[in-house]
Amino acid sequence: MCEYINAVDTKTKFIILMHPKEFKKVKNNTGFFTHLSLSNSEIFIGIDFSEHKRINEIIASHESYILFPSSNALDLSEESSNFTLGTNKPMAIFLIDSTWACTKKIFTLSQNLNKLKHMSFTTDVTSQYQIKEQPKSNYLSTIESTLVVLELLNKRSVENIKKEKLNKFLNPFFKMIEYQKNLIENPSSCAVRYKKRK
Repeated sequence: MCEYINAVDTKTKFIILMHPKEFKKVKNNTGFFTHLSLSNSEIFIGIDFSEHKRINEIIASHESYILFPSSNALDLSEESSNFTLGTNKPMAIFLIDSTWACTKKIFTLSQNLNKLKHMSFTTDVTSQYQIKEQPKSNYLSTIESTLVVLELLNKRSVENIKKEKLNKFLNPFFKMIEYQKNLIENPSSCAVRYKKRK
Protein backbone atom coordinates (compact mmCIF):
# COMPACT_ATOMS: atom_id res chain seq x y z
CA MET A 1 0.00 0.00 0.00
CA CYS A 2 3.03 2.30 0.29
CA GLU A 3 2.65 3.60 -3.27
CA TYR A 4 -0.74 5.08 -2.34
CA ILE A 5 0.52 7.05 0.65
CA ASN A 6 0.65 10.83 0.23
CA ALA A 7 2.52 12.16 3.26
CA VAL A 8 1.16 15.41 4.70
CA ASP A 9 3.35 18.01 6.39
CA THR A 10 1.83 19.48 9.55
CA LYS A 11 2.83 21.98 12.21
CA THR A 12 1.08 19.73 14.71
CA LYS A 13 2.95 16.65 15.92
CA PHE A 14 0.92 13.46 15.97
CA ILE A 15 1.82 10.54 18.24
CA ILE A 16 0.20 7.18 17.54
CA LEU A 17 0.08 4.80 20.50
CA MET A 18 -0.62 1.25 19.40
CA HIS A 19 -1.73 -1.56 21.68
CA PRO A 20 0.45 -4.73 21.28
CA LYS A 21 -2.63 -6.76 20.28
CA GLU A 22 -3.21 -4.39 17.38
CA PHE A 23 0.46 -4.65 16.41
CA LYS A 24 0.48 -8.46 16.49
CA LYS A 25 -2.86 -8.77 14.72
CA VAL A 26 -1.96 -6.94 11.53
CA LYS A 27 0.94 -4.85 10.25
CA ASN A 28 -1.12 -3.27 7.47
CA ASN A 29 -3.51 -1.38 9.73
CA THR A 30 -4.79 2.18 9.82
CA GLY A 31 -2.49 3.17 12.69
CA PHE A 32 0.56 2.48 10.53
CA PHE A 33 -1.07 4.19 7.56
CA THR A 34 -1.70 7.25 9.72
CA HIS A 35 1.92 7.35 10.85
CA LEU A 36 3.24 6.99 7.29
CA SER A 37 0.80 9.63 6.04
CA LEU A 38 1.96 12.26 8.54
CA SER A 39 5.53 13.51 8.17
CA ASN A 40 5.48 15.00 11.67
CA SER A 41 4.48 11.87 13.57
CA GLU A 42 5.89 9.11 15.76
CA ILE A 43 4.48 5.69 16.63
CA PHE A 44 4.97 3.66 19.81
CA ILE A 45 3.73 0.22 20.83
CA GLY A 46 2.77 -0.57 24.42
CA ILE A 47 0.14 -0.36 27.15
CA ASP A 48 1.56 1.64 30.05
CA PHE A 49 3.50 4.66 28.76
CA SER A 50 3.89 6.34 32.17
CA GLU A 51 7.69 6.06 32.21
CA HIS A 52 8.26 6.21 28.46
CA LYS A 53 11.19 8.60 28.00
CA ARG A 54 10.43 9.82 24.48
CA ILE A 55 6.71 10.31 25.13
CA ASN A 56 7.45 12.30 28.29
CA GLU A 57 9.91 14.45 26.30
CA ILE A 58 7.17 15.23 23.77
CA ILE A 59 4.67 16.08 26.51
CA ALA A 60 7.19 18.40 28.17
CA SER A 61 8.08 20.23 24.96
CA HIS A 62 4.60 20.51 23.41
CA GLU A 63 1.14 21.73 24.27
CA SER A 64 -0.28 18.23 24.30
CA TYR A 65 -3.78 16.87 23.77
CA ILE A 66 -5.13 13.36 23.56
CA LEU A 67 -7.98 12.49 21.24
CA PHE A 68 -10.37 11.11 23.81
CA PRO A 69 -14.10 11.80 24.15
CA SER A 70 -15.04 13.13 27.57
CA SER A 71 -17.39 15.71 29.05
CA ASN A 72 -14.56 18.24 29.41
CA ALA A 73 -12.91 17.59 26.02
CA LEU A 74 -12.26 20.44 23.63
CA ASP A 75 -14.64 19.77 20.74
CA LEU A 76 -12.95 21.02 17.59
CA SER A 77 -16.30 20.88 15.78
CA GLU A 78 -17.91 23.45 18.06
CA GLU A 79 -17.82 26.87 16.47
CA SER A 80 -18.22 28.47 19.88
CA SER A 81 -15.17 26.77 21.41
CA ASN A 82 -12.38 29.31 21.61
CA PHE A 83 -9.44 27.16 20.58
CA THR A 84 -6.06 28.86 20.67
CA LEU A 85 -2.70 27.54 21.71
CA GLY A 86 -2.14 28.63 25.27
CA THR A 87 1.65 28.67 25.07
CA ASN A 88 4.45 29.25 22.59
CA LYS A 89 5.00 25.51 22.45
CA PRO A 90 4.05 23.58 19.30
CA MET A 91 0.96 21.39 19.57
CA ALA A 92 1.01 17.60 19.87
CA ILE A 93 -2.01 15.32 19.54
CA PHE A 94 -1.89 11.77 20.89
CA LEU A 95 -3.95 9.11 19.11
CA ILE A 96 -4.59 5.68 20.59
CA ASP A 97 -4.81 2.97 17.92
CA SER A 98 -6.69 0.02 19.38
CA THR A 99 -10.10 -1.41 20.17
CA TRP A 100 -12.20 0.68 22.53
CA ALA A 101 -11.63 -1.74 25.44
CA CYS A 102 -7.85 -1.72 24.96
CA THR A 103 -7.86 2.06 24.46
CA LYS A 104 -9.42 2.53 27.89
CA LYS A 105 -6.76 0.25 29.40
CA ILE A 106 -3.93 2.29 27.85
CA PHE A 107 -5.54 5.50 29.00
CA THR A 108 -6.13 4.19 32.54
CA LEU A 109 -2.64 2.76 33.10
CA SER A 110 -0.64 5.58 31.49
CA GLN A 111 -0.51 8.23 34.22
CA ASN A 112 1.16 10.77 31.91
CA LEU A 113 -1.68 10.47 29.40
CA ASN A 114 -4.24 10.99 32.18
CA LYS A 115 -2.87 14.49 32.73
CA LEU A 116 -3.28 15.59 29.11
CA LYS A 117 -6.09 17.83 27.92
CA HIS A 118 -8.76 15.99 25.96
CA MET A 119 -9.69 16.76 22.38
CA SER A 120 -12.71 15.47 20.48
CA PHE A 121 -14.94 16.15 17.50
CA THR A 122 -18.47 15.47 16.36
CA THR A 123 -19.16 14.42 12.80
CA ASP A 124 -21.81 12.94 10.55
CA VAL A 125 -19.13 10.96 8.70
CA THR A 126 -19.77 7.21 8.60
CA SER A 127 -16.82 4.83 8.66
CA GLN A 128 -15.84 3.38 5.28
CA TYR A 129 -14.18 0.41 6.93
CA GLN A 130 -16.33 -2.04 4.94
CA ILE A 131 -14.37 -5.16 5.89
CA LYS A 132 -14.54 -4.51 9.63
CA GLU A 133 -17.68 -4.04 11.68
CA GLN A 134 -17.57 -0.96 13.89
CA PRO A 135 -19.36 -0.95 17.28
CA LYS A 136 -21.43 2.01 16.05
CA SER A 137 -21.85 3.64 12.64
CA ASN A 138 -20.18 6.87 13.79
CA TYR A 139 -17.06 5.10 15.11
CA LEU A 140 -14.14 5.88 12.83
CA SER A 141 -10.82 4.16 12.24
CA THR A 142 -7.61 5.90 13.32
CA ILE A 143 -6.85 7.26 9.86
CA GLU A 144 -10.44 8.44 9.31
CA SER A 145 -10.45 10.21 12.68
CA THR A 146 -7.14 11.86 11.88
CA LEU A 147 -8.50 13.22 8.61
CA VAL A 148 -11.44 14.81 10.44
CA VAL A 149 -9.00 16.40 12.92
CA LEU A 150 -6.80 17.72 10.08
CA GLU A 151 -9.82 19.23 8.32
CA LEU A 152 -10.94 20.95 11.54
CA LEU A 153 -7.43 22.24 12.29
CA ASN A 154 -7.38 23.62 8.75
CA LYS A 155 -10.73 25.30 9.34
CA ARG A 156 -9.36 26.96 12.47
CA SER A 157 -6.19 28.07 10.62
CA VAL A 158 -4.00 25.99 12.94
CA GLU A 159 -2.93 24.08 9.83
CA ASN A 160 -2.75 25.14 6.19
CA ILE A 161 -2.92 21.87 4.29
CA LYS A 162 -3.92 21.95 0.64
CA LYS A 163 -7.30 20.40 -0.11
CA GLU A 164 -5.87 18.03 -2.73
CA LYS A 165 -3.54 16.61 -0.06
CA LEU A 166 -6.44 15.97 2.27
CA ASN A 167 -8.47 14.45 -0.56
CA LYS A 168 -5.74 11.81 -1.03
CA PHE A 169 -5.19 11.15 2.68
CA LEU A 170 -7.39 8.04 2.81
CA ASN A 171 -6.05 6.50 -0.41
CA PRO A 172 -4.01 3.73 1.30
CA PHE A 173 -7.01 2.95 3.51
CA PHE A 174 -9.34 2.60 0.51
CA LYS A 175 -6.79 0.55 -1.42
CA MET A 176 -6.34 -1.79 1.56
CA ILE A 177 -10.11 -2.34 1.72
CA GLU A 178 -10.24 -2.91 -2.04
CA TYR A 179 -7.40 -5.44 -1.83
CA GLN A 180 -8.89 -7.34 1.12
CA LYS A 181 -12.37 -7.45 -0.43
CA ASN A 182 -10.80 -8.87 -3.57
CA LEU A 183 -8.91 -11.40 -1.45
CA ILE A 184 -12.16 -12.50 0.22
CA GLU A 185 -14.03 -12.78 -3.09
CA ASN A 186 -11.14 -14.30 -5.11
CA PRO A 187 -8.66 -15.93 -2.70
CA SER A 188 -6.93 -18.03 -5.36
CA SER A 189 -6.26 -15.11 -7.74
CA CYS A 190 -4.78 -13.00 -4.94
CA ALA A 191 -2.52 -15.87 -3.88
CA VAL A 192 -1.22 -16.24 -7.44
CA ARG A 193 -0.57 -12.50 -7.69
CA TYR A 194 1.30 -12.58 -4.37
CA LYS A 195 3.54 -15.41 -5.59
CA LYS A 196 4.35 -13.49 -8.77
CA ARG A 197 5.35 -10.42 -6.80
CA LYS A 198 7.66 -12.49 -4.63
